[in-house]
Amino acid sequence: MEKHGNNRKLRVCVATCNRADYSKLAPIMFGIKAEPQFFELDVVVLGSHLIDDYGNTYRMIEQDDFDIHTRLHTIVRGEDEAAMVESVGLALVKLPDVLNRLKPDIMIVHGDRFDALALATSAALMNIRILHIEGGEVSGTIDDSIRHAITKLAHYHVCCTRSAEQHLISMCEDHDRILLAGCPSYDKLLSAKNKDYMSIIRMWIGEDVKPKEYIVALQHPVTTDIKHSIKMFELTLDALISFNKRTLVLFPNIDAGSKEMVRVMRKKGIEHHPNFRAVKHVPFDQFIQLVAHAGCVIGNSSCGVREVGAFGTPVINLGTRQIGRETGENVLHVRNADTQDKILQALHLQFGKQYPCSKIYGDGNAVPRILKFLKSIDLGEPLQKKFCFPPVKENISQDIDHILETQSALAVDLGGTNLRVAIVSMKGEIVKKYSQLNPKTYEDRIELILKMCVEAASEAVNLNCRILGVGISTGGRVNPREGIVLHATKLIQEWSSVDLRTPISDTLHLPVWVDNDGNCAALAERKFGHGKGVENFVTLITGTGIGGGIIHQNELIHGSSFCAAELGHIMVALDGPECLCGSHGCIEAYASGIALQREAKKLHDEDSLLVEGMSVKKEETVTAAHLIQAAKLGNPKAEHIVRTAGTALGLGVVNILHTINPSLVILSGVLASHYVNVVKDVIHQRALFSVQTVDVVVSDLVDPALLGAASMVLDYTTRRVY
Repeated sequence: MEKHGNNRKLRVCVATCNRADYSKLAPIMFGIKAEPQFFELDVVVLGSHLIDDYGNTYRMIEQDDFDIHTRLHTIVRGEDEAAMVESVGLALVKLPDVLNRLKPDIMIVHGDRFDALALATSAALMNIRILHIEGGEVSGTIDDSIRHAITKLAHYHVCCTRSAEQHLISMCEDHDRILLAGCPSYDKLLSAKNKDYMSIIRMWIGEDVKPKEYIVALQHPVTTDIKHSIKMFELTLDALISFNKRTLVLFPNIDAGSKEMVRVMRKKGIEHHPNFRAVKHVPFDQFIQLVAHAGCVIGNSSCGVREVGAFGTPVINLGTRQIGRETGENVLHVRNADTQDKILQALHLQFGKQYPCSKIYGDGNAVPRILKFLKSIDLGEPLQKKFCFPPVKENISQDIDHILETQSALAVDLGGTNLRVAIVSMKGEIVKKYSQLNPKTYEDRIELILKMCVEAASEAVNLNCRILGVGISTGGRVNPREGIVLHATKLIQEWSSVDLRTPISDTLHLPVWVDNDGNCAALAERKFGHGKGVENFVTLITGTGIGGGIIHQNELIHGSSFCAAELGHIMVALDGPECLCGSHGCIEAYASGIALQREAKKLHDEDSLLVEGMSVKKEETVTAAHLIQAAKLGNPKAEHIVRTAGTALGLGVVNILHTINPSLVILSGVLASHYVNVVKDVIHQRALFSVQTVDVVVSDLVDPALLGAASMVLDYTTRRVY
């Protein structure tokens, strides 16, 4: 594994320029420091770290017990475009002497700041290998140009998202030198929320402020349109004053235009306003707690669209500075923030909400991957970069050994009998499945769901799977927008008005989707089964109960009260057997596993079930399977019951054909193969001529509920624009 030659330690130089990049680099630095047998760490500090107006943030590096090898004063004051260029030039003049003394094997550079460009340029020209963190991302300003320029200078790349990885490949970077690790800051973020936070809130916001009752504002100048960004900042402050909530305002970064933004703050009296606290810097550990428990985060900082998503805190992203980034559903974009009223409306829409936690940018395991990647670097390889021009490799999965993890979903199926959890890949492969009996009480059920999900998510790391979210398939009527089970039948007890999204999202720090099991079966067919590419089809799932889902014009139909596709409760007789829903004559009362079990018990009690070749032990429970077996072995009464059940299902299908006219009917579940021929016969006998040619097929999918639950995660698009 360790390829850097002669068993000597790898000498790593980490250069940090500002408070933002240190929050990403610090976890890596701690990891390097913790393995002195493999690495030597040199820390170089430059940029705004060393300026009093920006908080002298080099002190937090010292507080973290890192030895700073070199401090370089590289900032030319002026906070305009010319000062930025002069600062790059000053850094280029000073860095060669430092790098000559340190002679690092590799330099770690983060992000897209002008200081980082100077670092990468110096290292590249001095034949020092460069590892670039967070390349391949798209934000929407001059930062993109700087970030991509550093990418072309860097020899190795650590990216945070699959899209960023694809961008790097499209930029002709060598795929073998790209690691999809996630954002290092997430290693700290995902373990932070449960720590003590009230003392931090009181320190920075005020003694009388409670969680979710304050705002964090962090806005920077846009160097390609400074005048507009200053005006937007002025409108933001006016909106925050009108909104009348306690607000923590952080000073902007050192980019051109920052001085004018500070003048706007002082002109409006923000530093002395009773509702506002204006600060130059907050230590990252404390900043995490502040944004995790804020009612809203507003501004145009990358932390709003990246780190804050880990907590589900609402974010208002103003202007175009971050508009190109991938975001969770907690982010509301206000691209043209040209009026105070528009920003104020966004505050009213977002403040106080709680969204599912997002792990788009990391899963908390970035640093171990990065350290392993560093150890794999072969210093004997030629230093000269090679560019991989098109055609490029597609859909290649590599892990930390250059086989990146498989994007996957955590799927949960809550049935009438069993509770199942599975890790499902993007291709619909069930990587691993877990099953337990479904508990009878709400408390036991929630506890078991959380336990199984945590175990599966932990195991996913070992199985090389990156979990993107959790999809839940459950019996009953579900509000998928809120992730709430509204009402369940008697098959699942204590399962009404149950919020499934919140506890699972809070525990796993992942987005969560919930839907009815019949709908999930339809989604599974649409993505992985017979419904792929079919615009209009219906799925009927036959199991303990009868459910279904309707795909119309490629969309799943939920109905006005989320009761669409309750196909098991289509009535096919006026005075038929009683259904678990309380009515009579439903399909489910004839064709479900429970209905067949009921009829099997009646035959058994009459000694009319068993035929030659069958036996039921005294203590054995009679089930629907015994009835099916008896019918196959020629028991006429059992045959009649199964045919009646199939006929009831067929009549329901005829009603469906006459109502929504699908081009395909898919029968799914354990009983489907026993009903399909009868259903086809009923259609030919009872349906209108124009629908008799409809295709009726048996699903090929083994676990449609699990696959459907997974498809909600794998197909979801989170981009929201206001």
